[in-house]
Amino acid sequence: MALPDQSSPVPQRSTGDGGYRPGYEIAAELILEYIVREQLPPGARLPTEKDLADEIRMSKTVVREAVKILSALGRLSVQKGRGIYVAEPDASPWREPFSQFLPADVRQVEEFFEFRLHVETIAAQLAAQRAAPAQVKVIREAAQQSAEAAARSDLEAFTRADEDFHGGIGAAASNMFFASTINSVRRLQRQVSAIGLAGFAGGSLTVAADQHVAIAEAIASGDEALATRLMAEHIDMTTHQCQQEIRRRLLSNDTPSA
Repeated sequence: MALPDQSSPVPQRSTGDGGYRPGYEIAAELILEYIVREQLPPGARLPTEKDLADEIRMSKTVVREAVKILSALGRLSVQKGRGIYVAEPDASPWREPFSQFLPADVRQVEEFFEFRLHVETIAAQLAAQRAAPAQVKVIREAAQQSAEAAARSDLEAFTRADEDFHGGIGAAASNMFFASTINSVRRLQRQVSAIGLAGFAGGSLTVAADQHVAIAEAIASGDEALATRLMAEHIDMTTHQCQQEIRRRLLSNDTPSA
């Protein structure tokens, strides 16, 4: 399911600095908070769209768009004729954190990036050890595609290349647990981007793309120490940018309105 068009005529609200935050992005965050507050487990049924709208004090139209976002991100399951449910995570080890993760909560985002740092630096080290030529090619091509997208300021294309890049490193680690974990990490990263940041790029795409290229070359040359260091710098930069943007949104004193 595709995410709603950012240009669709849904309510928007000033963030206090001249920018705007889409109403459906706020509603998505409030729905996730409702799930955590009510301690709804995977598979639990949510109220109807109308009742959810009353619960979070926003319009039914905005709630409908928020439900579409959360369904596309794998947080909700919309079953025609039956209702809206908390989605069942695909991987059982991720069941609890996946269903309780709040992508606009600074503390939880910090925990997520702390975990991501350890997982992806080790994956980069293993990839430098083990990557087959075909896997190196995939990583290099994804890095180059991210650089081309950054040069065009094409966030959508950059995001696709970024996922291919990190997923390629997970596969090149030649450990099914790392590959599976990094795939789950990317799903949570999409939630941070779509809800916590509302599509905000989080800094220079060009810098991130340059880091991709450097990491790809370190893996290609088999330099484990360099690949590990560069990946750590890359995750640290992303962490700092996301923290700054989420804090900026919280400090804007943004309160829900219908």
